[in-house]
Amino acid sequence: MKRIYLLTTMFFAAATAASAVSSDRRMALAAEDPMPIPDEITLEAALDYALEHSFTILQAKERIEEQYGLIMEVGAAVRPTLSLNGSISEQADGMTASYSASDNWSVALQVRQALYAGGGLRAAIRAQDALERAALYDLQASVETAIQEVKTAFYGILLARETIEVETQNIELLEEQLANTESRFEAGSVSNFDVLQAKVALANAKPALIRAKNDFRVSVADFKRVVGYVKRRGAPTVKMPKFVGELDVRMQEYGLLDSMQQAMKARPELARLALLVDSNQEGIEAAEAGYLPSVDLIGSYNFLRSYTTTDDRFDNPEDGWYVGLEANWNIWDGRATKGRVLQAKSRVRQSELVLDETRLSVEIEVRRAVSELESAAELVEAAGLVTGQAEEALRLANDRYSVGSSTFLDTLQARVSLTEARNNQLQANYSYLLALTNVQRAIGETKYNYVDASEAK
Repeated sequence: MKRIYLLTTMFFAAATAASAVSSDRRMALAAEDPMPIPDEITLEAALDYALEHSFTILQAKERIEEQYGLIMEVGAAVRPTLSLNGSISEQADGMTASYSASDNWSVALQVRQALYAGGGLRAAIRAQDALERAALYDLQASVETAIQEVKTAFYGILLARETIEVETQNIELLEEQLANTESRFEAGSVSNFDVLQAKVALANAKPALIRAKNDFRVSVADFKRVVGYVKRRGAPTVKMPKFVGELDVRMQEYGLLDSMQQAMKARPELARLALLVDSNQEGIEAAEAGYLPSVDLIGSYNFLRSYTTTDDRFDNPEDGWYVGLEANWNIWDGRATKGRVLQAKSRVRQSELVLDETRLSVEIEVRRAVSELESAAELVEAAGLVTGQAEEALRLANDRYSVGSSTFLDTLQARVSLTEARNNQLQANYSYLLALTNVQRAIGETKYNYVDASEAK
């Protein structure tokens, strides 16, 4: 009885220690602070930070680790296993038969090696290998999605920042115009109505600046989410980083046919789904292995309680070895194997349908992205012309107003038109950069490649 109590106590002590170590590790990880965001952030720096901290990418990396574990688990079926088995028991004297003892113990060291399993084990390994490569393509897709999100968030910040500059310049000019109008009113060259219009125009311009500043703060918060920055509770507040970059547009052309071909070759989602089809094909062979027998080689060395004497000490055992073959063949399993084969074939067909559907979706995505890029390019050109015309119109309106040949309302309208034209140009540049990002995502064009696209079928 003391031996049983000792073994039980040791088991629970080991389990408690392992649980405490795991808890301490989780607490240590939770206490770690994230890498600080640089004081000056370019688009390249933002992408590099996101590749290390984006939650989307980190989850994809963990799925790869999961597949590594599954491959190890499945591969263990074709490798020999070594196990140490032991038992110890005691019972009341009244329950003991004449040919047995009240206490008993045994220890056995056993080796088992699968020799044949109908090809199911090898098929399962090949299926898991395909799933591992599919997980790599899943990581690549996650990287491209993260790149698209980071670019979109970064361009949103630049748009909000430059909108603030436009609205600030507008207010400064309106303040200057108000001061000029008040001076002319004191000189008697304009009426009080012109002064009132200048004040109203200045007041109406301030809400736009307030909205632009709020958009900038929201864009920065969304940017931190996209790149994976999380401020830990109690951590000091960091200052607002400086975002380096402009909404400059460099026109690029993408032909529809070439873009289609590029997408079909480079999109990681298609390569991943093709590998899932391969994995499910192997699943059919693994299921059909249930129709065939399995053979295992078994060897063991046993230590038993000696029954030749009444001495039951551990250092006085009976021992010996054993080697043999163990075969099993389910002649009739109630059609369970038939059901597994039907399921495996259905999974293959489903994965093929998903692959075909995704190919069609990618084709539509490429068509839409290329069309939007062409439309955005036309808007950029039109907005640039309008901005130049609006600047010239304001200059002429100011000259005419200064010599008294036009009203203040004409000058004010020219000022409003210029501000609107500048904001439209910013929005057009922003839309073009987003459209370009969407085209690059649609055709799988990125410099951050984790796998070779040539591996896909």
